[in-house]
Parts: sequence; structure tokens; C-alpha cells
Amino acid sequence: MNLVEKILARASGRESVEPGEIVVAKVDRLIMHDLSGYLTSQVYEKRVNVPIPDPERAVMVFDHHFAPPTEQQANVLRHNREWARKHGLTLYDCGNGNLHHAVVRNGHIKPGMIVVGSDSHTPVHGTLGALAVALGNDSHAGTVLPYGKAWFKVPETTRVHLEGTPKPGVTPRDVALWLVGRIGEGELNYRAVEFGGPYVRGLSFWDRWLFPLLCVDLGAKCSFVEPDEVTEAFVRTLPGGGGDLLVRGDGEEAAQVLRFDVGEVDPQVACPPTVGNVKPVTEVAGTPVQYAELGGHGGGRLADFRAAAEVLAGRRVHPDVRFHLVPSSREVFAEAAREGLVLALHEAGATWFPPSTGSNQAYNMGALASDEAMISTHARNFPGRNGSPDAAMYLASSETVAASAVAGVIAGRTA
Repeated sequence: MNLVEKILARASGRESVEPGEIVVAKVDRLIMHDLSGYLTSQVYEKRVNVPIPDPERAVMVFDHHFAPPTEQQANVLRHNREWARKHGLTLYDCGNGNLHHAVVRNGHIKPGMIVVGSDSHTPVHGTLGALAVALGNDSHAGTVLPYGKAWFKVPETTRVHLEGTPKPGVTPRDVALWLVGRIGEGELNYRAVEFGGPYVRGLSFWDRWLFPLLCVDLGAKCSFVEPDEVTEAFVRTLPGGGGDLLVRGDGEEAAQVLRFDVGEVDPQVACPPTVGNVKPVTEVAGTPVQYAELGGHGGGRLADFRAAAEVLAGRRVHPDVRFHLVPSSREVFAEAAREGLVLALHEAGATWFPPSTGSNQAYNMGALASDEAMISTHARNFPGRNGSPDAAMYLASSETVAASAVAGVIAGRTA
């Protein structure tokens, strides 16, 4: 059995499972942000209304309404605080970071776990060797919170094998975006996607993170990287250490294997209206942008701020661009401060925001007018994602985002 099948077998009390089977499995962790937590709480209180037997199973992070600008949004957070306090749920209030980074940084996700959340990018936790899937809020309220279980259809597995040496200036984010374009949006419907091969094995944990992050755009149910020494070393740095859930697959060949040479990849930009509309930077260079942002589930890492500082060394943000910097967690912001990145980027004209999900859906920042454009490290770019449906959202690596912030137009790092 592969990793996903082993986890489902363990959690459902079976010796083995096969693709296509339906199993009822124990859920180890439910993760919610302020929006999904609010919706889940409404259903739970109105239709279930019993004490939650294992409240430590659930974690909520305020990352969208991180600085509520209206009374209505403030009331959502107040309700969530009261609900979490009533049931003893773990809560990370405003300023702790975006949902997925915060729960990892605080040791709530471990290899071998089953993790569920309503956020569509929940599968990113497959980077740690967990089985992580997005479920609806009603499922959270109806089965996960009162019973600690959910049903799953065992998915078939597609292995994405990456090999080769990238060209100079090509980052893992470029490769990840390129893959969505090459494989095709929705082409791996309800599959488990394993990212592997020499290229993936050579990446750091946070660079591996960029691949399962985008599996939802491929239509996949979940995604993972087979745990190895990189995974183990990273997990040892987290609160609580590695635990006893480290699971590895048996190395069986997947039902489908897709092979790619990363040496074919140039720096990429995902253009409107979807993530799969990927083009080389050279094809869209010169497109004006009014906003640039490092943040979201795919950005705001320490590596992103280091890259931006290198690009901006001796240069300044273009006067027509607002360059937003949104740390993915409090830990990242502290590390950036210790390294001098906070001051360096501030003096270059960028603006720091609290650790959060940033302008994701423009709940607190980053709303665009109809004739404006943003380039960012976010994970989505569909119309209306940030303000006007007529605005344009481009996705790229932190290097390309920073270079564009300097140029005032989409530009490669060497511009």
C-alpha cells in the first residue's frame, strides 16, 4: 500500500484498503479559519448542540478577518472566540499567521495523521506525510466534531516524478505553476497525487510545500510527498517533536506515473483567469501592476523575504506600486526581524502587514479597482478574488514578484 492507503487502513481499523472502497476513518485533526469556523459553529449549535468529546482535535486560526474593518466582521470573531471557549477548542487569534502555516508551526500536524478542513488548500499538509483533505462545514459539524470520524473514498494515486536540473533563476514555485499548466486543471479528479523524484527529494521542506499546495487545481482529492529524512528533520523542530505517526509507503508503483524534466521550465506567471493559464515571464513582461504581494498560503515564507531583499538590494519599490509583505506566521516575522530583512525591505519602500492570509479574498487588505492588477505569491487568481471581477491577478515566484515591484510592470529578476 502507498502512504494514503496505509493511513486510511490504520485509521479505519483495517489491515488494508484498495482504491474505490469507502471507509469510515478516525480524524486526527480538524483545522478551521475564522470564516469556516463561524459556519461550522452555526450548524453545530443549531443542529447538533452537544458537548464536543475531544476538543483538542479541533484548531481554529483567525487569518482572514485579521483586523476586522466592520462591526459585522468583528462580531464573527467575537462569536468564534465564545464558541471556542465554550467547547475548549484551540484558538489562535489575530496576528498568528495564515491557517496552514500556523497549525504546522505550532505542532498540530504530524506525519501519518488524517487532517480535514474546509479550506480548499488543506491538502498542503501532505507535505508532512499526512492525509489531508477538504471537507464541507456540515461534515465538520455532523461527524468530525461529535464523533471524530469522516468517510473517505480511497483514491487512486498518480505519481508526478520530477527529475533534471532547473535553469538558472528557475524556482520551485515556477516548477509548481508550470506543472498545473502541463498536467491541466481538473485532469487528476479525485486522485491522490504523490510528488517525488530526484528534484523533489533535493528540496527543503518549505519548497516541497509549494507542490501539494496546488493539487486542488489539478482536481485531486489529496497530495503528498513521501516522508524521508527531510520530513523527519523538519518535524523534530516543531513543538512536540515527531510523535509516533511517521508512516511510509511500500514503494509500490502508482496507478499512473507522469514524468517531467524540470530543465524544460522557465520562470512562470499564472495569468488570469485561472492558475492553469501559465506563461513564461517573457511573454507577459511589461504588463503594468499596481500591487505586488508576498503572502498567502504559497508565500510569506522566510525564503520569500530573503529573495525579495536580494532583488531590492540597492533599489526601491516603483512609485506606482504598493508592495505588501505578509509573514505566514509570527515565527517567520521574528526570523525576518533577526536577519535584518524587516528594516531592509521597509527602507526599500515595502509595507509589512500582520502575519495572516494577507489580501486573500480582500477581507482586510488588497482590494483591487477594475483597472488594477496585482502580482503575488498567492495560490488563486480567479476573477473577483481580490476586489473587482474586472481586476487582474497574476501569480509568480517571490523573485518575480519582487522584480515586478521594482519595475512597475511584470518583470523577471534580471530586469
